[in-house]
Amino acid sequence: MLSAEREAAFIAEATKTSGMPPAEIRAWLGQARYQQSIINAITKPAEGKPWKDYRPIFLTETRIRQGREFYAEHREELDKVSAQTGVPAEIIVSIIGVETSYGRIKGTYRVLDALYTLAFFYPRREEFFRAELINVFALAKEENLDLATLKGSYAGAMGWGQFMPSSYRNYARDGDGDGKRDLIGSPRDAFASVANYFIGYGWQTGQPAFVPAVADAGAAPFVPEDFIAKYSLADLAARGYRPRDAGAPNLPVTLLTLEGASGPEYWIGYQNFYVITRYNRSPLYAMAVYQLSREIAAGVSSAP
Repeated sequence: MLSAEREAAFIAEATKTSGMPPAEIRAWLGQARYQQSIINAITKPAEGKPWKDYRPIFLTETRIRQGREFYAEHREELDKVSAQTGVPAEIIVSIIGVETSYGRIKGTYRVLDALYTLAFFYPRREEFFRAELINVFALAKEENLDLATLKGSYAGAMGWGQFMPSSYRNYARDGDGDGKRDLIGSPRDAFASVANYFIGYGWQTGQPAFVPAVADAGAAPFVPEDFIAKYSLADLAARGYRPRDAGAPNLPVTLLTLEGASGPEYWIGYQNFYVITRYNRSPLYAMAVYQLSREIAAGVSSAP
């Protein structure tokens, strides 16, 4: 149970930031419920698995087939968004495929319960989730959302593309022109919003996220401290890592080493790799999105 002092401090902060009256915030906190299953889920994420076990979760025949079908069904709108933003349609489809199986699984937790639980009972990231709880109060006010029924993931992410409240507020777009930013019910709004999120983090049109790499015999392990593409191809070559194929763009890069089913896999990552990790900080997630997008694109006819 939340102490009176902690509740009062939070309400004061949330009122100032969200614009929701203190009495309303207090009432919503009174309705929020701690869920142990949320703590259990966040402490054992799929991203804790090695790549050889993580990849089969998302690169399945079913998910690839459904991705191609989803792209074909929404081809006109997806290609329109892609043309306007430079974000490939297959990347948008892949994000939605990894996040919600193309809208089939959007989450069953009340967003209010998820954010309340993590904001006050998960010390490791409580600051982040307190901010998201404040943002969901603001979002409910701005977008006329009912916090009593709003559902999402165990982390409080919502809709087709699983946007956190702050991302919803900052990057959501009205893709279908109905005057609302509805990431819960409108796939067209979701398409525009996923693309806008990527643009906001510096997506580079026409450039890859990854290219496969090879390691020289005896190359020392190299694990960059973050996902920022800040090395040159020459820097990596000096460390014993180079693109597998000729023609890799000579742009800032980083290196990703994954535990594959047949041994280490080496990948050179570009700025667009970093951008995908802004959606989910796991490099495994970014690779799954990229590889699924390639499979989806390979099975979609070039004819509109």
